Amino acid sequence: MAIDIHWILDDQTLAEHCRSWRELPFVALDTEFMRVDTFYPKAGLIQVGDGQRAFLIDPLRVGNWQPLADLLEDKRVVKVLHACSEDLEVLLRLTGKLPQPLFDTQLAAGYLNLGFSMGYSRLVQEVLGIELPKGETRSDWLQRPLSDTQVSYAAEDAVHLAELFAALRPRLSEDKYAWVLDDGAELVAALRREVEPQALYRDVKLAWKLGRQQLAVLRELCAWREREARSRDVPRNRILKEHSLWPMAKSQPDNLTALAKIDEMHPRTIRQDGATLLELIKRAASLPPEQWPEPLPEPLPIEAAGVLKRLRAIGQAEGERLGIAPELMLRKKALEALLKSGYPNGPYKLPDSLRGWRRERMGQALLDDLAGAGDKQ
Repeated sequence: MAIDIHWILDDQTLAEHCRSWRELPFVALDTEFMRVDTFYPKAGLIQVGDGQRAFLIDPLRVGNWQPLADLLEDKRVVKVLHACSEDLEVLLRLTGKLPQPLFDTQLAAGYLNLGFSMGYSRLVQEVLGIELPKGETRSDWLQRPLSDTQVSYAAEDAVHLAELFAALRPRLSEDKYAWVLDDGAELVAALRREVEPQALYRDVKLAWKLGRQQLAVLRELCAWREREARSRDVPRNRILKEHSLWPMAKSQPDNLTALAKIDEMHPRTIRQDGATLLELIKRAASLPPEQWPEPLPEPLPIEAAGVLKRLRAIGQAEGERLGIAPELMLRKKALEALLKSGYPNGPYKLPDSLRGWRRERMGQALLDDLAGAGDKQ
């Protein structure tokens, strides 16, 4: 069946359609973008499905995104996306806004126990019985004109995404529907909670092995790399390789020859930023102790694996009762944060990352289990 495709190539047409979409109960949204040599994704196409038609918005022709921003923030219209973390970045970059309420069909599939982290094509096959052609993921979405294959692929995405919502929504209980929207809101909130560059050092592998003065250097290196990647709009590793950060903070080279010997140090980095890096290391290394970061906690010991497994089983059992994919229940990071709050003897505190219905339904059971384990020791 041929898809009814409508192109949106100017500000006025976009504004008119956005007004009509705001009268609908839901719209399906998808994006195609390029992100090969840039920090930020570059939008190549925005697709909207209203249940019958596919609308293809050309971001190279549209200048005023305010009508789309207003649609994204209209709480009366559910925005339907699939595995949408990168789509959210594209929409935020274009419009300055993020969709609410957000219904992610990949999450919905997990709540219906159809599978966890299902790809779009597989979900369409599973729910709609439609076999999609191989994707255009390697296409150049910034080229013009787009090929017929690209246009067809993009339009099918918009149409079938709307059909997925129509098929999945009635199968979700009101509770589960609310939880899908809650998780969608959390995806949006997580993107809004952009980590400050000064906090990124905490995520560097083996950072916990460094002393406080070395952590001060690592903190500045990570923050500088992040700021430069954003301002130059290039990938972080183009500025400074991930694997160079830790050895630089540990050995603190004070000349270009020593800097060049750092793991995975690119000659281009030495040429462009070598002097800047040496000055940054020198300045951070000489900070007074009261300005050093606190030591980072060590990873959980190997014997904690059994406790983590037991806690995970609480989530899995609740998932079985509710008919939800077990991987959606309790995230590993939340369980590790819970365990680190009091290991080995307690008391334990539920982490902020355990939110909403998960906290309500399983929080006390997790604490009770850990308290019982403490009693036995």
